Amino acid sequence: MVEETTKATGPIRMTAINKMMDSIRYKAQILARTNKLDSGIMDSGIIGFAIGLALVLIFILVPALLLGGI
Repeated sequence: MVEETTKATGPIRMTAINKMMDSIRYKAQILARTNKLDSGIMDSGIIGFAIGLALVLIFILVPALLLGGI
């Protein structure tokens, strides 16, 4: 039948609609991925901040104490 066409060779209107839907789907996936990443960061923010602060203090205070003592 004539109406049974593939996505790439379909009528011009259907091809344009499919391209728009692909674009919308892609943007929705990026938005969902960003939202998941944001939620993960906010969920572990306090723990990450504490670990980062401890590492910074170790990397700054230990050499300062060792060099200052010599």
